[in-house]
Amino acid sequence: MELQQMRYVIAVAETNSFTRAAERCLVVQSALSHQISRLEKELGARLFERTSRRVRLTPAGAAFLPAARQCLDAAERAAAEVAAAVGEVRGRLAVGLIPTVTAVDIPGALRDFRQRYPQVRIGLRVGASEDLVEQVKQGALDVAFLGLPITSRPQGVAAHELARDRLVAVVAPDHPLADEPEVDLRRLSAEVFVDLPAGTAGRAQSDQAFSAAGLGRDVAFEVTTADFIGRLVGQGLAIAMLPAAYVPQLTGVTTIEVTDAPARVEYAIWSPVGRPPAATAFLAILDIPATEAAGGRW
Repeated sequence: MELQQMRYVIAVAETNSFTRAAERCLVVQSALSHQISRLEKELGARLFERTSRRVRLTPAGAAFLPAARQCLDAAERAAAEVAAAVGEVRGRLAVGLIPTVTAVDIPGALRDFRQRYPQVRIGLRVGASEDLVEQVKQGALDVAFLGLPITSRPQGVAAHELARDRLVAVVAPDHPLADEPEVDLRRLSAEVFVDLPAGTAGRAQSDQAFSAAGLGRDVAFEVTTADFIGRLVGQGLAIAMLPAAYVPQLTGVTTIEVTDAPARVEYAIWSPVGRPPAATAFLAILDIPATEAAGGRW
């Protein structure tokens, strides 16, 4: 059993296609198919059901896939540790973030990292804060950047507070409130809102603020991205509350200060144990020393 065979199996499972898997792995399809057939013969079980229209995992393949991923991860970690021992940084860096991160220039930091450590393979995922925390815990992400209400802190991970930011009201330019210099939550509670899905950390900061003030609100639209929130607001369909530092990225909206607005905290998080050398190097580029891990863990 070879690591390359495992890579081929993972590629087919993720693309549901031998053709696309071969393109991803930069090999001809016949070579990829041959290696998977060899592996199936060695294992004594078929890993994929192949038809003219689709490819899918068999029960044996579904059982093999997570173990194959673990083997490849272990091999990459071993190679990275050896490289680090001789003063090199290799392996992979998996980064996650929420779309509204403003405390760190993630694209710029990744550019600097790639220039300094070209041997590291970089991956990037965008998601909700609570999902990013779980992915760091599970080892799927090395470092993540997220935002939480002031009343919450990341649990089970090492964390470094990056910034605090208040929320502001965002309305269409022709909205009746657009000329107001400031408003309060009570006045906003009469409006129709667009927000992130209920239960997400990005939604919680507003829900908690209105609840603490003894107010309800009508969230008629639930969407998953802040830029789409801005588009709905710009069309006059609803108003929203978003982090003040993020709003300048939107167009066609007007910002209003909220006197009793909630705030959020942006964090960088990573695993307190088993951190790969690439993650340590990336944190250093952001001026977050690895020694802060113990002090930043909650």
